Amino acid sequence: MLQSLTVLLLCQLIGEVLVRLLHLPVPGPVCGMVLLFCGLCLLGRVPDGLARTTDGMLANISLLFVPAGVGVMLHFDLIAADWIAIAAGIAISTTAGLILTALPMHLLRRRHGNTPSAEENR
Repeated sequence: MLQSLTVLLLCQLIGEVLVRLLHLPVPGPVCGMVLLFCGLCLLGRVPDGLARTTDGMLANISLLFVPAGVGVMLHFDLIAADWIAIAAGIAISTTAGLILTALPMHLLRRRHGNTPSAEENR
């Protein structure tokens, strides 16, 4: 487990360093995840220890939302002042995300002749 955590943290560290050195417009952890993904693709599999460690982390991922919830409650007055803009931003970005995901999927399914069967629609 310690080796797996070290691999994850090293990927994040390397991602942070690359982002700062190259002035990339993405967060360091995202760059680190891409590096981890590339490494796993080159390896051709996910090592058992890494799989167990990440499964354990994902099982407790809800704990990562606690700080965000505390931040919302801490700055509730700021959120209350701009709730209309925040709600509009959430609604627009969610709608755009759904459209930008569903439209390519629809076009790809039509191009490849894969239409959902009646059983898939249930």
